[in-house]
Amino acid sequence: MTRHNPADPGMALAPAKESGGKPEKVRIYQIAKEYSVSSEAMLKIVRGLGAEAKSHMSSIDADIAKKVEQEFNKEKEAVKEDFARKRAVDRASRKRQQGALASKPAEAATVKADVKAKTPPPAGGGPQARQRGGGGRRPVDQKVVRANIKKTMSEDKGKRRYRKRKEDAVATEEETKILRVTEFISTSELANFLDLSASQIIAKAMELGSMVTINQRLDRDMIEMLADDFGWTVEFESVMEAEVVTEEEDEVREEDLRPRSPVVTIMGHVDHGKTSLLDHIRESNVIAGESGGITQHIGAYHVELPKGVITFLDTPGHEAFTAMRARGAQITDIVILVVAADDSVMPQTIEAIDHAKDAEVPIIVAINKIDRPGANPEQVRQQLTAHGITPEAWGGEHMVVDVSAKTGQGVPELLEAVLLQAEVMELRADPNRPAKGVIIESRKERGRGTVVTALVQEGQLKVGDAIVAGSESGRVRALTNERGQRIESAGPSTPCGVLGFSDVPAAGETFRVMKDERAAREVGARRAQLMREQEHRYHRHTTLENLFEQIQGGETAELRVVIKADVEGSMGAVADSLQKMATDEVEMRVVHRGVGAINESDVLLAAASDAIVLGFHVTMDPVAEQTVKREGVDVRTYEIIYEMVEDVRAAMEGLLKPDIERRTLGQAEVRAIFRVPKLGTIAGSMVVSGLIKRNAGVLVKRAGKTVHEGKIGSLRRFKDDVSEVKSGFECGIGVENFPGVREGDVLEVFEDVEVARRL
Repeated sequence: MTRHNPADPGMALAPAKESGGKPEKVRIYQIAKEYSVSSEAMLKIVRGLGAEAKSHMSSIDADIAKKVEQEFNKEKEAVKEDFARKRAVDRASRKRQQGALASKPAEAATVKADVKAKTPPPAGGGPQARQRGGGGRRPVDQKVVRANIKKTMSEDKGKRRYRKRKEDAVATEEETKILRVTEFISTSELANFLDLSASQIIAKAMELGSMVTINQRLDRDMIEMLADDFGWTVEFESVMEAEVVTEEEDEVREEDLRPRSPVVTIMGHVDHGKTSLLDHIRESNVIAGESGGITQHIGAYHVELPKGVITFLDTPGHEAFTAMRARGAQITDIVILVVAADDSVMPQTIEAIDHAKDAEVPIIVAINKIDRPGANPEQVRQQLTAHGITPEAWGGEHMVVDVSAKTGQGVPELLEAVLLQAEVMELRADPNRPAKGVIIESRKERGRGTVVTALVQEGQLKVGDAIVAGSESGRVRALTNERGQRIESAGPSTPCGVLGFSDVPAAGETFRVMKDERAAREVGARRAQLMREQEHRYHRHTTLENLFEQIQGGETAELRVVIKADVEGSMGAVADSLQKMATDEVEMRVVHRGVGAINESDVLLAAASDAIVLGFHVTMDPVAEQTVKREGVDVRTYEIIYEMVEDVRAAMEGLLKPDIERRTLGQAEVRAIFRVPKLGTIAGSMVVSGLIKRNAGVLVKRAGKTVHEGKIGSLRRFKDDVSEVKSGFECGIGVENFPGVREGDVLEVFEDVEVARRL
């Protein structure tokens, strides 16, 4: 494919060669690279031109590529015209300013002449008179003159310094209007970068026609739109580091592509049989190692079948693992949606459908547990149609297969449907280029170091390759399959275990093979620097000024946590689950999160930041245990995520301001009014309901309307002071600071009670 320079409109994006008289097709991401735009933006442009494209890997014909070029040329011409128009306006403005400046000296000279003509001669006559000695002239004090000169120069110097500081401040302000961030930051992070509240960002997004949540990850276009609306220019740092990586890439050529096996993700609700179905396929027992029978890590399995090879990703079903499921949908080719025949379409089922649709991935439905007595597959089909999943038998485009993970009924038909869908999709990749792919999971193991589960998407990953993922780099020391057996290489669509990373890379990061270990370290170091800079900007330091603003704004409670988990995926899922519980009154801040056992550093950090430590599937080392006793830090470990969520919810509820609930204690009717010295007006009353308590609140009601709200200052039975009077008894009631009580008034006595609030 001919390289295209967007700055040169004369260069055409045209295929370099033809095969059989037909122009060579071009992939969308290649065109995006030529025009220096994101693949997502180019995908939208291509679709807008009427071309059918599923993803950035889709190919388009030369005529569509030509239309894309024309669109960009039109845009460039429009930009040039706009620039020329602005230059013309600027030139006209400068001419007007120069004309105004030219007229000022003449005006100044005229004014000076007028002033001189109107100024009376000094006392004692003009110069001749002074020469003749006429009139008197006071002697000049040179000390005073020097002092005045020094004062004037000092003031002028101060003004120059002030102007210099003001200009520097303006320059600094203009510089801070450039926002340097990486892509896919959250709404709350963007709000912190812009020094705004999250509610302002959400409100602005709604004005722009988008609904976002406080923890939602924003794409490139949304970040630019929101920042621009608040007067900021965005520079994406991920683009700079990507340029370093793409130098190592070879251009993908159509003739080098070979068929590859499909990557299939199994999704669905808790306990609908996802893992059991996969167990039957691969004839092993994954679920025995999972707490509570719930898959809490992503597993990747390479299954060889008589008719082909399929790579399966098993994602968790609990709603707390939304982020993990979303990541699975983004790297998969086909989704198998498992729904229990004896249940119904549940919230996690709908969520899985949304993730698959958002990733534009084909969905095959497996209605499981058809062997159960209460199974009703037709009802499940009916419910799925309400969410856009229509079976082929009903005129739709989704394959639906009835299966039983227990007996194996329908499983061969399900696998055949997967291979048929893969055949239609014509999945291909170049197996001979340097490998790249996605980190599925990562963890640390004693004696082995960092262990990574990776899915190779393109190329061939081999032992000895220099590799980088996120800010972590290394050299591949060993490769294993899902059963722990050593392998020498892994090709496209192959999951594998990788040993050799310097530290734990984040799950969901892309990995790439570099030309050598030095290049991998440089890329990793650059990414780490960008992450540190962004993190530094994200955590704003508290000053007396913004602390006062927080107090005035009612920001009264913040729950800080340190999270440690056994694997990267679980850690991210736990953090997302906890942050969802944040409210306007109680903020949730993750001070630190990491993989591995709880150590002394974690405890000391929690003590310094007044945080609690939450561990998921991890233990605490002996040194950390001693530090906990010494520092008094609250450390809690969990095996089931439900328990962690409930405990944290209870802790957050403890930080909520209680509700004030008004409870009526009793009522009394005023029968007579007495004036008592030193006590004032006393209402002789009959308690008609409940009881009357001294120092309780009271509403004085007259003809059904409240005329006063106050407090009972005195309460007597005959001559004795009492604390309360029950229904059916007479008493004397004194209402504080209200002498206007009349006969016939009703005194309604109440007390305000604090009630604990719930999230």
